[in-house]
Amino acid sequence: MNNNITDDEPIRLSKLMSQQGICSRREADRYIEQGLVMVDGETIDKLGTKIHPSQRISLAKSASEHQQSRVTILLNKPVGIVSGQAETGYKPAIRLILPQNQYVSSPWEKKKFSTQILHGLAPAGRLDIDSRGLLVLTQDGIVAKQLVGADSIIEKEYLVWVKGEITDKGLNKLRYGIQLDGKKLKQAKVYQLNPTRLKIILKEGKKRQIRRMCEEIGLKVTGLTRTRVGNIKLGDMPTGHWRYLRDSEKF
Repeated sequence: MNNNITDDEPIRLSKLMSQQGICSRREADRYIEQGLVMVDGETIDKLGTKIHPSQRISLAKSASEHQQSRVTILLNKPVGIVSGQAETGYKPAIRLILPQNQYVSSPWEKKKFSTQILHGLAPAGRLDIDSRGLLVLTQDGIVAKQLVGADSIIEKEYLVWVKGEITDKGLNKLRYGIQLDGKKLKQAKVYQLNPTRLKIILKEGKKRQIRRMCEEIGLKVTGLTRTRVGNIKLGDMPTGHWRYLRDSEKF
């Protein structure tokens, strides 16, 4: 018996929609239940329906408009702000998404703050309370999966200020030889910029990863700023300010 999956074998509709980047599996199930998904022009409203990958999937107009209205926010998170849920004495990042904090870098950026953008807005990845820099918040499950999914290959770039002796042996260990929580980390790109500063580029984001990596080679992190996620750079956006991801921008 051949257990290999081929392109001709049926696959769950919601899974295929996620694989094709139409929406997340959770959103797909919701659209299916509401009768907003069509396969080869026929409405599908039964969860668990399987189709062939070659069949054409489309969304009803209301679902398509909902997809297009979802926003992704770029925030320059300050130190002392938590990325996700509020903690005692600390403010969550979403509380900074206010009209007075919007950064408009170009006169043609017309999209303004609306309270509707806060609904379902969640961080796509962590940036710990002692770190600053680029934090992505999104309503879009596809964007979240792209940035933090198990198969994500999106780079995250950091400037890291350290205390201690930086050695070639230590840098090579950061690049190839660190284990955290019993698991070897993905290969990192590490560059020494001066005696107290490194640039580190990762393709994963474990809790306090860079601080723990540096501790493994005897370095103490004294400052950490995320400057880039994929193709999106922090740029000159002031600390505590946010802007919309533009239609022309892709991670």
